[in-house]
Amino acid sequence: MSFVRIEAPEPGITRLVLARPGMHNALVPELTGALLDALRGIARDAGCRAVILAADGPAFSIGGDMRRFQTERMGDLLAYSSRLVGQLNEVILALADLPQPIVAAVHGVVTGGSIGLVLACDLTFLTPRVAFKAHYVTAGFGPDGGWTALVSRLAGRRRAAGALFLNRTVRAEEAVAWGLANEIVAPERLDEVTLAAARRIAAYPVGTLRAAKSLLNGDREALAADLEAERRRFLELIGQPQALEGVDAFLRDFADYPDAPD
Repeated sequence: MSFVRIEAPEPGITRLVLARPGMHNALVPELTGALLDALRGIARDAGCRAVILAADGPAFSIGGDMRRFQTERMGDLLAYSSRLVGQLNEVILALADLPQPIVAAVHGVVTGGSIGLVLACDLTFLTPRVAFKAHYVTAGFGPDGGWTALVSRLAGRRRAAGALFLNRTVRAEEAVAWGLANEIVAPERLDEVTLAAARRIAAYPVGTLRAAKSLLNGDREALAADLEAERRRFLELIGQPQALEGVDAFLRDFADYPDAPD
């Protein structure tokens, strides 16, 4: 079973779909690994000119799978966490490095490290009920997925600090105002609008698009260093009592946290 589906809605356009809907696309190494493999394949595909990143189910992604963190404490929690956050960082960098522009189609909630999947894309369209939330202070984890490395770059340090320290929910309108997304569209039009954007991109000169994307990305090594710093801090905290207790409390307090089998 793959947690990432690869589609070709039109010639020259590839659509990647997070496909773990029963768990609201919660991140596990199987999903991040499959996404990384797909992105590496697309990077080598000369026929692909634009990419769409979307998701199945009621949410785009709820971040790291808290149930897996709970069960992994019986094994090697540190190794599991290092693998997951390391792969997530690789995915974020692969999205940024991808020669083709990427259009994100985002619906539902985006929590924890999943925000990096959205912010590393080039254009982002949201449905009205999208909500971004960090949840690190409730879980006792260190921020990952670009909450310090990307949110502060796009929205500013003060806004990033408010979202992290106060665990503020950033809703769709605010996300657009902060520069975290481009536009809000009706849910029934999300696929139509993102496909139209990808179609328009695919019609333009490849060299110009790739040059613009590379220049917009700025200092790639600085981003990689900041993401690695997030990973190191995450690993420093994950085995501490506050994190272990935080996982249990999170799952107890969020009674609707998904537990469907894959």
